[in-house]
Amino acid sequence: MKDFLKRILPSKAFAYIRDIFYPEKIYILEDRLTNLFVAHYDNLMAPGFNQKTAFKNAEFKVYSKHGGDGILAYIFSKIGVTNRTFIEIGVEDGRECNTANLSRNFGWDGLMIDANENWVRSAEDFYRDYRVKVTHSFVTAENINQTILQNNLKGEIDLLSIDIDGNDYWVWKAINTVSPRIVVLEYNSSFGQRSVTQKYMPDHHFSPREENPLFFGASLKALAKLSKEKGYILVACDVHGHDAFFVRADVAAGQFKEQEPEEAFYPNPFVLKKFGSIKEQFEQIKNLDFEEI
Repeated sequence: MKDFLKRILPSKAFAYIRDIFYPEKIYILEDRLTNLFVAHYDNLMAPGFNQKTAFKNAEFKVYSKHGGDGILAYIFSKIGVTNRTFIEIGVEDGRECNTANLSRNFGWDGLMIDANENWVRSAEDFYRDYRVKVTHSFVTAENINQTILQNNLKGEIDLLSIDIDGNDYWVWKAINTVSPRIVVLEYNSSFGQRSVTQKYMPDHHFSPREENPLFFGASLKALAKLSKEKGYILVACDVHGHDAFFVRADVAAGQFKEQEPEEAFYPNPFVLKKFGSIKEQFEQIKNLDFEEI
């Protein structure tokens, strides 16, 4: 599609249209079609095919923010499923999150949590006919386990996803009431390869209008260290530099290799376009309050 437009449009006109449709919707559509083709002929893959490329090929968006729906389907196709149960923390209105596809199209049970009352009401309406409990809660490291238990969840579940733009590292560290087989964590690509997180603040509310929009959450390296301590391996990141995917080591055995953060890392293309290189991004936040991990 992009090649056709390049042929019929002057270069400046093509660049203008490309910028209007950022984040690169023309390219994304073409990539998704390629991914569908590759997934359909997965049996053609050579043994030992590069894991990072395999995950890139698997990306597909149904309800996820980026390509997470395809990545999760690919992981579960390799490790299987058990109770088809999930927890997702930070779903906004539930229309664009990592578990919507599993609940709406595959009938999974789950718990969605968000701190915004209006979003929770909207999500409740969106999932009215599905097996999903939507809970209004401002999640902290102190209350997350109680919140999970109060919603009748404990032990092994298939999936946990955390995206709260702040205390992600600390909430994941605190969780001990469930043992998810897959964990999806948002990472901050502006931190680059540093092992850092924002300091724990139980009452932290992220507002990009009030704070530096580049300062939130934790780096990929910090999340990978913590996850490894909890018995998980990093297997992939999405190409938009948003989510990292971890599989419990006992489940991943024989299916996925552990990826080092430097190997799995992607920068966020939208942030690169708006704020410059990762080095330039970090220059804007280097004096803020980090904690090294």
